[in-house]
This record gives sequence, C-alpha cells and structure tokens, in this order.
Amino acid sequence: MQKNREVILILIALVSFSVLACGCMGNSSSHQSTLQDFEMITVTDALGRSVEVPKSPDHVICSGAGTLRYLTYLQAQERVVGVDSIETRLSQFDARPYAIANPQFKDYPVFGEFRGNDDPEKILMLEPRPQVIFKTYSADAYDPVELQRRTGIPVVVLNYGDMVNYRTDMYSSFRIMGEVLDKEERAEELIAFFDQTIADLNERTVDVPEEEKTTCYVGGIARRGPHGFQSTEPTYPPFLFINARNVAYDPRGLSSADVAKESLLGWDPEILFVDLSTTQSEDRSSAVYQLRTDSAYMQLSAVRSSEVYTVMPYNWYTQNYGSVLVNSYYTGKLLYPERFEDIDVDEKGIEIYTFLVGRGDEQVGEHVYDTMKHAFTIPAFTKLDL
Repeated sequence: MQKNREVILILIALVSFSVLACGCMGNSSSHQSTLQDFEMITVTDALGRSVEVPKSPDHVICSGAGTLRYLTYLQAQERVVGVDSIETRLSQFDARPYAIANPQFKDYPVFGEFRGNDDPEKILMLEPRPQVIFKTYSADAYDPVELQRRTGIPVVVLNYGDMVNYRTDMYSSFRIMGEVLDKEERAEELIAFFDQTIADLNERTVDVPEEEKTTCYVGGIARRGPHGFQSTEPTYPPFLFINARNVAYDPRGLSSADVAKESLLGWDPEILFVDLSTTQSEDRSSAVYQLRTDSAYMQLSAVRSSEVYTVMPYNWYTQNYGSVLVNSYYTGKLLYPERFEDIDVDEKGIEIYTFLVGRGDEQVGEHVYDTMKHAFTIPAFTKLDL
C-alpha cells in the first residue's frame, strides 16, 4: 500500500510539472506571437546599439530617472504595464508634474527599484508582458545588454540630456521614443515648444544692459536630496534663459556647487531665491531656517529689505522641464517687470503643464500647477517671510 501511494505521488508530480512546463511554453509562445503582429523596425539607441523593436508597441516599461516623464510628454502613458519603486512610494513631498497628472501610476505593479535597478524576474512576471523597455542613466544601473539577454525584451537606451548643455540629447531621446511609439509628430511638437519658449524668454531680456540688471542668487538647490542655502547652480537654467545677472555664475558650466558663505556676503545680491526642495529638511540644514537664524545671512541686503522669494524645485527624479520654464517666467517677472508685464505667471504655469503632461486638458494643467505651487510647507512664488 505504501509503495502504491508513492507511485501515485510521483505520477501527480510528473503531471503537475508537465502542466507547468506547457503553461510556461504557452506564455512564451504567446509573447512571441504578439510580436509577430507588429512591424519590426531597427532604431539606434544612445549607446549606438542597433535594437530591433516592434513599431508602436502596446506595452512598455520605463526604467531609470525621467524615462516615464518622457513617455508622458509623448502622450503614451497608457502603454505602461509596470513602474519602478519611486512611483508607488508614499511621501510627504512630491514635485514631479508627470506623476501628479497620472495618479494611476501608484497602482501599477513594481518591476524594480528606482534609478534603473531593475529586477528581470519581476519584469517577466508582468501581465501583459512589455514589448519594449526604455532606459535612461544606464551606466549607473542594471546593464541594458544583460537586461535584454535575461528578459528577451528589447532595451532602448536613452540619454536624458538637459535644457542647457545637452539639449540635443534631450531632443534625440524624444525622437527615438517617438519613432518606436509612432509618436514622431508629438516629438516634433515637444521640440518646437521648448525651442519657442526658450527663445521667448531670451528675446525679452537679451538686450538689457548688464549694468541695469538686478543681481540675484538661488540657494537650497537639491542634489539627490535637500540642501542648505549655500547649495546653488552656477548655470541655473531659469537665470540663463532670462539672461539674469547670477552672482554665482561660473563660465566653466558647473551645474552644481556649494558656495562659501563669505562669497555670498561679498556678492550681496539684490534679490534672493530659495528652491523649496530645501524645506524637506525642516531643521538647521534648511535654507529657510538658515536665512531666518544665521546672523551672517541677516547682513545680506536682500534679507534686510525682504527681497527673498520662493521657486519650485525641478531636480526631482532628475529635471522636470516644465518647472524650469515656470520658474523662468516667475524670476523674469521679478527681475524685469517691464519686460514681462504681459505675463501672468499662474496662467503661464497652467499653460506649460497642460501642454507637457495634461494632454491638452486645462483642468489637468491647473491641478498640476496648483499642486506644485503648494507641494511644500511654504507656497512657491511668494515672498519669504523672514
């Protein structure tokens, strides 16, 4: 009797294994068959790799900082089948307009940790399975070649770029994603929008004589977390776009720096701006706390005359370009009131977010702008109470 029971158990195990194997083969063959329904194209990614992908895939995932933002800009977020961990994380503060416009991202299954630390096994468990993986900042995360080998899913690597020194990389990424997603027209609309907006900012201010410009400084800039008032950007994009007289400007093109307190006192800028990401600290390392309590900062002319203003953070899971542009119009209106007298900053902010993340829906754009403006304990675009 014992021997018969053992035989029966072995037979059950064999049958279960066969069913499981057939199921796995079925899933694999189903994945392959779906790709047969697509036109296959070859794109050259940011690493110079020729990657064969389905044209206009139905299902994709975005790995790495900013990739899902670009997908949202291209109005293809409905194709996402999974997200990285930052999208589902509960946080007191969040300053990512693309995520505010798409709260459904919080409900998606997670395929890996943020900053591109993917989990191939979790990717293969997604249902439906992605047909393309877009990936930024690949040098600091899961190797894209290995990821493609482990999953059998084509991985398209992108350079995120920026709006100042690497705008061509940014535009190239729009075009690569646009080609894969069959969103070429939208990619060109994005490029035209950024070119025209930056040109408008420049044209308003390019002929202002240097000696007539108000000196300024922005502190509290985030770099993978909040920082104090000495943290700045010598090439702060809003200041560059409006040709501002940034006392911390460095022609070497430094994107971030901690300036000496003595330098700030020597420069004594006429207007100060505070990036609200600093308020996450809520302690002595916050720029707001420092400006209110540090006797050295109290000597600054801008502090004594209450010329200190708040701006939106834009370094949040890499750069949020809409927030850069809204900050540009706000700082421009303060520094050159006569050159921006036709601009209502609130209306301009709604317009920018409506175009970039709102799919043309002004109600979404207004919600994103209002949420961004009040995302922190102190509202953006207000005079700081010292």
